[in-house]
Amino acid sequence: MARPEQVLLLEPQHELKFRGPFSDVVTTYLKLSNPTDRNVCFKVKTTAPRRYCVRPNSGIIDAGTSINVSVMLQPFDYDPNEKSKHKFMVQSVLAPPDMTDMEGVWKEAKPDELMDSKLRCAFEMPVENEKTHDAESNKMSSGLLKSESSTLPPKSMSSTLDDGEVKKIMEECKRLQMEAQRLREENKQIREDDGMRMRKSNVMSPQHSSLGMKKDEGWSVRTMALIVLFFVVGVIVGKLVL
Repeated sequence: MARPEQVLLLEPQHELKFRGPFSDVVTTYLKLSNPTDRNVCFKVKTTAPRRYCVRPNSGIIDAGTSINVSVMLQPFDYDPNEKSKHKFMVQSVLAPPDMTDMEGVWKEAKPDELMDSKLRCAFEMPVENEKTHDAESNKMSSGLLKSESSTLPPKSMSSTLDDGEVKKIMEECKRLQMEAQRLREENKQIREDDGMRMRKSNVMSPQHSSLGMKKDEGWSVRTMALIVLFFVVGVIVGKLVL
């Protein structure tokens, strides 16, 4: 035989939500309303009685009134991958007009007089915890970016300087690069001349040999100038880093 429809109004109707963190007791409320003209006895039961503290877990709701039931979830280790299988049941029965013993009413109630409603349990983590997690992730990302920026080439550090100073330094670097290119071309030409001189060394006169020595000296001077030029470029690049 089908049980009669629940006369009590439940709020919420289908699900009890518990909002974490679950390192402390988490309380949610179940409102039971009696819209009838008779008193109603009720009981609140759960499939996990050791995990919850329910106050009151039984009693009488007078006609046309309501009560709030506190459902307190005890602390536990929250696992977001674990689906809760906990359920609650609100059982009720109409109280007789001359009732004196509530426990006696439950014992004497027939199965077709009992009414019940079932509720699921749902666990949720607060938005604040998610924001905290995001903030920690952003902090870690910022630290990584900061460490990477310390290894960036000098060119990327020029953004910290004034535009005028950067423009002046870039023009100076361009001029030095052109000068270095010119010296490299002269050095290449000197090497080619030296090759030709070595091939003709057997037929060269002492006077021509002395001329080759002068070219060697000229090449050494240009080499020293090239070294000094690169040293100046290194100093300017060093200013960009600082």
